[in-house]
Amino acid sequence: MQASGQLGEFLRSRRSRLGPEEAGVVTYGGRRRVPGLRREELALLAGVSASYYARLEQGLATNASPEVLDALSRALRLDDAERRHLSGLAAGGRRPVTRRPPPERVDPTVRQLVAALGDVPVLVLGRRLDVLAWNTAGHALFAGHLAPEAVDRPDRRPNMARLLFLDAHTRDLYVDWPAKARAVVATLRMTSGQHPSDPLLAALVGELAVRSPEFAAGWADHRVKAGGNAGYEMRHPVVGVLTVTQQTLRTEDDQLVVLATTAPGSPSQAAMTLLVHAAVTGRAATRQPLPAPG
Repeated sequence: MQASGQLGEFLRSRRSRLGPEEAGVVTYGGRRRVPGLRREELALLAGVSASYYARLEQGLATNASPEVLDALSRALRLDDAERRHLSGLAAGGRRPVTRRPPPERVDPTVRQLVAALGDVPVLVLGRRLDVLAWNTAGHALFAGHLAPEAVDRPDRRPNMARLLFLDAHTRDLYVDWPAKARAVVATLRMTSGQHPSDPLLAALVGELAVRSPEFAAGWADHRVKAGGNAGYEMRHPVVGVLTVTQQTLRTEDDQLVVLATTAPGSPSQAAMTLLVHAAVTGRAATRQPLPAPG
């Protein structure tokens, strides 16, 4: 998953989506052989030479200046997340290949935040979407079919991308599964631009691309996402259908704190309260000591 190759793929994918009329390029009829803009047309719009732009797409140029990247972003009409992704890919081509990264750990202050949120379902995700921590409510909502202690083994932690695409329980949680799938792929795509030399991330992407045709198709789309809030209708096996807003906060360690909230006074809030109560009660019951023998 080399950054130079990703840079070319991303530029080609965005160029193919921008038609000449939308970009203000004058055409003179006739059949166009490529979808979207031609290389020369984009180079002209960005104010760079056609030969230099061709080298960028081919992964042969790794010295794009911020000014060139900004010009390409404007010409391609990229949004803020796509602009950051483009800059990350360009910078990644100049970074040395790193060794296998150490296991990610949750900062004690983040654990305090998770504990303070109480009955609000919370997950802490690493940059590859490994679940680093969850509270009782978060475990019950997102992965109640897994053992609560699954997050305690760094080498066997659940991964939300793997669960979403390969685990039937997690897939069934989302009424509009394709929307959630697109968001997860876009998040991984953004991460891949920021960490192009991460071998564990490359292995995860490779595994999902081989085992899931939906992931492979989404990965080829080059959509990127930088987090934020999103509403999802979830079909939970314990409490039925509920609508939640998943809010994502990013920590200084580049980890994601995902919170699931419901509208006050709504049926979804009542369902969430019931789910959390059942989870807390069930967890407490498993911790009760056995009665002493008579």
